[in-house]
Amino acid sequence: MIGSLRGTLLDVDRDRGELLVEVNGVGYRVSVTTGEAYTHRSGEEAFLHIHHQQREDAQILYGFATIDERRVFEAVISAHGVGPALGLAILSVHGPAELKVVLASEDLDALCSVPGVGKKTATRLLIELKSKLDLPDVDLSAIERPSPEAATPAHVEVRQALESLGYVGDDIRSVLAKLPAEGDSATLTRDALRMMAEGV
Repeated sequence: MIGSLRGTLLDVDRDRGELLVEVNGVGYRVSVTTGEAYTHRSGEEAFLHIHHQQREDAQILYGFATIDERRVFEAVISAHGVGPALGLAILSVHGPAELKVVLASEDLDALCSVPGVGKKTATRLLIELKSKLDLPDVDLSAIERPSPEAATPAHVEVRQALESLGYVGDDIRSVLAKLPAEGDSATLTRDALRMMAEGV
C-alpha cells in the first residue's frame, strides 16, 4: 500500500487533474484536486500524501499536499454513495478547514455548489461526516454566505488554486469580485495572482 510519493513531476495534466510523478525511474499517475494541479509545474520536485485505492481492474493513486487533506478525503469517500471522483470534486471546491466549517454550520448550499452534489447527497454528507471529522465550534451568525453567482466553475477553480498557495478567504473574495465570472481558469488564476502581487 503506497502512503506517500516524493519525486520529479514529468507531466501536469490540469484538464484531467492528474500528475505524473517519477520515483526511482518509475512514473506514477496520481489524481489530484484542481488546486493541487495548478500548484505544480513539470520538472518540479513534489511530495504527496497518497490514498491508494485497489480494485480488481485497477490501482489508483490520489495525492494530497497534507495528511489532513488526505484524511478528510478518506472520510468523505466513506460516506454512502460518494466515490473518489466526487470526493476530489468536493475538496477542489472546499479545502479541509472550509469543509469542516461548512459541515459544522450545516451549509447545504455550500455543499450543493460542488458539481455533482445535489441536496440529497449534501444532506447525507452532513449526517455521516459530522461523526467522522473533528468539526469546529461555529458562530452561525458570523458566517458570510457567498452569493450564488460567485460560485461559477471558473471561480471555484481559481479559489481552490489560490487556497492551495496559502491565500486566505478575505483576500480571495476580494480578487474574485474583480474577475469575470466566466473564462479560462488558468488565465483567470494568472490574473488573480497578478492582482495579489500588485495588491490590487
